[in-house]
Amino acid sequence: MEDEPILLRSRAARHAALGDPVRLRIVDILTIGDASPSELGTVLSMPSNLLAHHLRSLEHVGLVQRTRSEGDRRRSYLRLVPSALETLRCAPVRVAPRVVFVCTANSARSHLAASLWRQSSTVPAASAGTHPAAAIAPGAIAVADRHGLPLPRVRPQHIADVCNESDFIVTVCDRAHEELDISAHAHWSVPDPVLHGSPEAFENAMEEIDHRVHHLAPLLTPG
Repeated sequence: MEDEPILLRSRAARHAALGDPVRLRIVDILTIGDASPSELGTVLSMPSNLLAHHLRSLEHVGLVQRTRSEGDRRRSYLRLVPSALETLRCAPVRVAPRVVFVCTANSARSHLAASLWRQSSTVPAASAGTHPAAAIAPGAIAVADRHGLPLPRVRPQHIADVCNESDFIVTVCDRAHEELDISAHAHWSVPDPVLHGSPEAFENAMEEIDHRVHHLAPLLTPG
């Protein structure tokens, strides 16, 4: 795997190349399928010398590559480099033995996050709180039931009894994040649905957490 500084510079160069609307349009076209330079020129209504300039820029940063036609050997086709596009979407994948979601009471957001995570990733998950409540909030149980989300009925736990040094810690609560005496690897500022108590508040919290989970899950691999 490339060193992180090298990969970062490579990603920056690719983003810069795509800052031109014409190059971004070329990538859009090639997302659908391969095309010859002449076909691209026709679609873009662009002279060959100007198109060649844009194609060189995309090839230089490794976004586009050429293959020779098996029919007319004088013709070439341009195609996207799939792995190059993947690096544009997010930060590099990292190893995480376990993810621990932390909020203040460990009664709603952290439990919902851990349950949603288990549906999206093979990395194990747990949850904890900085000031654990006596039980999981009824609103969290209700929203999980409405969506068919398995939510273990367990007693909230203190972070000191759950976390270890190898865990990837995600705070899903501003208060917990700000008082935590260990560094969180990620923080999600999700409003506390327990404060409002309404079904809508729990729905909103779950929707926000679900979105965040789906973004983070591809970036972590078990190890």
